[in-house]
Amino acid sequence: MPIDQESWESAVLHLYDDGFAFLATGPRKHEDWRADVLAVMERAVPDPRGWAGLDHTANERSSEHPAVPFCRPSFRADPSRPLTPADLGERLHGIDRASAENLLLALTDDGCTLRNLERFSESFDELQGLARTILARYGDAFTCYTNVRSVGHIGTLDFGGKSVGWMPMTFYGEDCGLVVVSDTEVGLFWAFGDI
Repeated sequence: MPIDQESWESAVLHLYDDGFAFLATGPRKHEDWRADVLAVMERAVPDPRGWAGLDHTANERSSEHPAVPFCRPSFRADPSRPLTPADLGERLHGIDRASAENLLLALTDDGCTLRNLERFSESFDELQGLARTILARYGDAFTCYTNVRSVGHIGTLDFGGKSVGWMPMTFYGEDCGLVVVSDTEVGLFWAFGDI
């Protein structure tokens, strides 16, 4: 399904503007997509299409620490310890498209669940349509990665359980995210919370 700027930005704002999130897309320039993800985390590259993202963490970063809040979690109090490609490889795992759609919706809820979507006026199917609109930007041949861990088949997230876990990538008590990788772009969708 072809996507345009207005429908994509509308879906992003509708789902995430009331939360505490970081959503940005950057160009895919390297064979190792993790280098491109780090560039987006550091706000070192603009959106290749000029489309709007969200950065509710903008007031926390500085020119000295452009990747904040993304940092090595073992050094949570020290934002000068940026993530490396190896850190991303240790913390992110691949998921299927259906899990990515559900994760985009779960990122709107504290605790990264699908339990509190009733605050939206749309039905679950309509909300999934918004998630599909967001993913459509990246074409048909993209891969998805997340730091969220849940019981399910390999590559599939199970949101039916009581809670999910995650591999920390920030200094927040909760940080759950999705990375979308296409041949030309990388997208980051991250939600933060203190637990």
